[in-house]
Amino acid sequence: MPVPKKKTSKSQRDMRRSQHDKVELRSLASCSRCGEPRLPHRACPKCGFYRDRIAVAPEPTGA
Repeated sequence: MPVPKKKTSKSQRDMRRSQHDKVELRSLASCSRCGEPRLPHRACPKCGFYRDRIAVAPEPTGA
C-alpha cells in the first residue's frame, strides 16, 4: 500500500477538507402564473400552480 513521502501541512489538509462544507446556491425559476421564485420542477408554494394547472392548494395567507 502506498505511503506518503512528505507530511501534508495543516493548510493543505484543511483546504482539501473544506470542500465538503461548501453550500451550493440552488437555481430558481419564476412561476409562470404569479411570478414568484420557486424551485424548478416543483409546484409554486404561493399559488400552487404547476404545468398549466393548479397542482396543490395554495398556502393560506391570512393570520
